[in-house]
Amino acid sequence: MVWKYMTAGESHGPAVTGFLEGMPAGLALGPSDVDPDLARRQVGYGRGARMAIEKDTAEFLGGVRFGRTTGAPLALLVKNRGREEFAKKPPRYEPLVLPRPGHTDLAGAMKYGLDDMRDVLERASARETAARVALGACARKLLGHFG
Repeated sequence: MVWKYMTAGESHGPAVTGFLEGMPAGLALGPSDVDPDLARRQVGYGRGARMAIEKDTAEFLGGVRFGRTTGAPLALLVKNRGREEFAKKPPRYEPLVLPRPGHTDLAGAMKYGLDDMRDVLERASARETAARVALGACARKLLGHFG
């Protein structure tokens, strides 16, 4: 069995998404298997005010039908419920030209040839980990099936 995963979405976008290929058909799987891990992701040291706004839940868009995996790739969505709060603030258009310590700004700017690191900031954010956590919970469900 080979698993492949991918995530998409930006920090202040409408949602983050995750895709997982390699899940077998017939495994019971639903939001109740994923949401506790998403809730656990939101607590702990260093969490900002945004965590109080977000109450993440997973929505399966593909690969699950009537609470069972179909064998097709999983597609899931974690909506950005805090987006409305951020939409109330004026957008920040000034370019980010100095990399922030401890972030991937410089590496992303070099990789993609960017002068403005804001696109890297949006993608390489803690928000993106919501999709990874959701996919990890799906993988854990399968591993639990085998003990």
